[in-house]
This record gives sequence, C-alpha cells and structure tokens, in this order.
Amino acid sequence: MPKVTRKETAAAAAAPLREVPAAPSGMEIEAGEEQLPPKPGFSALSAQEQAGNKVEFRRIPVPQHRMTPLKTAWMQLYTPITDHLKLDMRMNLKTKKVEIKTTATTRNGDMLQKAADFVHAYLLGFEVRDAIALLRLDDLYVECFEVKDVKTLRGEHLSRCIGRLAGKSGKTKFTIENATRTRIVLADTRIHILGSFQNIRVARDAICSLILGSPPGKVYSKLRSVCARLNDS
Repeated sequence: MPKVTRKETAAAAAAPLREVPAAPSGMEIEAGEEQLPPKPGFSALSAQEQAGNKVEFRRIPVPQHRMTPLKTAWMQLYTPITDHLKLDMRMNLKTKKVEIKTTATTRNGDMLQKAADFVHAYLLGFEVRDAIALLRLDDLYVECFEVKDVKTLRGEHLSRCIGRLAGKSGKTKFTIENATRTRIVLADTRIHILGSFQNIRVARDAICSLILGSPPGKVYSKLRSVCARLNDS
C-alpha cells in the first residue's frame, strides 16, 4: 500500500468539496412527466364469469311431509329468487329436490347460497315472511339441534319436555321469540332457531334451561336481565 505524506493529507483536506447533485424529488418527477391516461372502467363480473363461465347448482332435498306446503307456497318462494336474485329454480319431482342454478344475469355468486338457505329454512318449518329475511340480511343463521343433545329423555318425560318448551297455547315459545328477536320451530324432538348469532345463543340457553327442568318463571327473569344487557350494549 503506497505511503501518504503529511503534505498530501493536508492538501486533500484543504481542497473544496465537490457538490453532489441532489436527486429529484417525487413531486419534481411528476411535474416533469406527461399526464397519465385515465383508468379503464370495467363492468362488474357476473356470477357465471366469476366461476369461469360454469353454471353453479344447489339441490335442496324436500322431506315427504313438506311436499304439500312447498307446492302451496311455491310462487312465494319462486318470485323473490327469480326476480330479485336473478336465479333459476325448479322442482324435480323424480328426485324430490328443489334445484337452483345461476344465470348470465346473476350479479353475485353469494346469491346462490342465500337462495338455498332461504328454501331450506322454509322446508324446516319457518314461515315465508320469516325465512325471506335470510335474503335481505347478511348476519342471519339457522341453528338446529335435538332435545337428546341436551338431555336424554324418553317416553312421558320427553313429551312433558316438549310441552314445557311450547307452553300453554305456545306462550313460552312466543315469549322467548319476542325477547330474543328470533324465530323458533319445534318439530317433534328437533328445534330450529332463526336469528343473528348473538340472539340465537340467548334463545338456545333459555331452551336448554327448560329442557334441563328449570321452571319458566326463572327462565323469563334470566331472559329479561340478559336482553336488557344486550340492549344497553
């Protein structure tokens, strides 16, 4: 390595520093460039185009005891699905299934699942005016369970439990529905609840308490306190 004398070091320190040109800022670059062309506008993809131009299907099996109610209320189910959701729906009498499929005018693929949930809710026993809320709102669900999932009951004990859930002229069921803003269907030993996630949980807890043997008065008082807390929040 070559030696550097003291004179050379002092001369280098005394020499004026060369100015390094500053890099242009982003604003200067944008001001000097030409104006960009406008962004292209593309129309929204239909449900078929999102699925790669494939037709999507949903098939909902129909129980034997719900065939007659389905035929009676067919137009009330058919009209909102075909007119508002832009889907095709038909009844396959051979397989006893309701078939729903997307069309070229379907706006969103989620509409197919909403329509299937709507028809399924009606087949479970909910009224059309209650089940149609599944099409209008996003945070509604249907939860199903059986009495034996909570407690094993047989014979007269099971009959008394179902009577305790319904109450005299359905009073207990209506009270739980109105307090929790849900809809409840008692189909033999099966229980179906339609509502939001939080409301379903409150209604399920009240029904489970009745199944385990709590008196209705105690369940009502607990419902009042829980619903008051929910309304405050």
